[in-house]
Amino acid sequence: MTTRRGFMASLLAASTLPRLSWADAGSPAYLGAAKDASGAYALIGLDDSGQALFRIALPERGHAATAHPSAPEAVAFARRPGTFALVIDCASGRLSHRLDAPEGRHFYGHGVFVAEGNVLCTPENHIESGTGRIGLWSRPEGYRRIGEIETGGIGPHDILRLEGDVLAVANGGIRTHPESGREKLNIATMRPSLTYLTPEGEILEEVVLDPDLHKNSIRHLAQGPDGTVAFAMQWQGDVMDPVPLLGLHRRGGRPRLLSADLAEQLAMEGYAGSVAMSGDGRFAAITSPRGGRVHRFDTESGACHVVRRSDVCGLAPAAEGFTATDGLGGVLRVTDGAEPLAAHEGLAWDNHLVPIHV
Repeated sequence: MTTRRGFMASLLAASTLPRLSWADAGSPAYLGAAKDASGAYALIGLDDSGQALFRIALPERGHAATAHPSAPEAVAFARRPGTFALVIDCASGRLSHRLDAPEGRHFYGHGVFVAEGNVLCTPENHIESGTGRIGLWSRPEGYRRIGEIETGGIGPHDILRLEGDVLAVANGGIRTHPESGREKLNIATMRPSLTYLTPEGEILEEVVLDPDLHKNSIRHLAQGPDGTVAFAMQWQGDVMDPVPLLGLHRRGGRPRLLSADLAEQLAMEGYAGSVAMSGDGRFAAITSPRGGRVHRFDTESGACHVVRRSDVCGLAPAAEGFTATDGLGGVLRVTDGAEPLAAHEGLAWDNHLVPIHV
């Protein structure tokens, strides 16, 4: 477990770090992992028009990254169940640190910074027990691991930092074990949840779906300007059951689940790959690479606008609407329709497009 002393030590050590900004890396708007035609993997910085600003090689397939809130630094995570994460100086293109999950742990492909960017939080699986943990790493101390906390659930896939350093965690509810690869070991008894907790490990609130939706794994998170958390789900039951795949939640309230019409819900094949909220909070959207769909919902009325795009998955807010990426190298702007922004020939974008907020 961590202590307040560990956080204070990280803050003190931070005063000695050099002060670079994302402008030193070309002021990218997004980070995305991709595979090129040769089979090589890379982390790529994009501007808001979808053009590449930098490309940094990765040794294996990346899932997502987290961007430091001010320094031009990204942590790229291996695809679940990965055991390493790479800290990359995006200004120089240099690998500065490699984080290895402690024995008996693996990462889930996501992370977030708290404590003014001085502590990295990494969702992890405690393999022996199956319980979710958040690893805590001190950036000013060369990413020394300073503790861990429990998430109150199984399979903590994604994580957000909310106002006041409150953490929102998507406990997917699915137990896995590296010896079984990506096999899901507890579908009949899974219990997904959205939990809110402090970096010291105090659980502030837990949101659990109705029992008939206990197979709806809460996987990915996004937040709106008013503190609303949007969560994307992946259904582990019969894909012919048209269950909701997007939820909205405000702390202290009940979750609100949104669905498209029957045909569109079926087209999603029970799988939402990414989620984002627009900068003004008016819209929330999810993608399905399996269904080739973007579903954009009005957060007040619940009305759904559909964009069809083959193998679309990455999604992030833009100045107007959303930016999305697909497995064919495409970058597009999603508003009332889909506007192509860029085509990166030979690239296959991976699951997520990470916005850089500065």
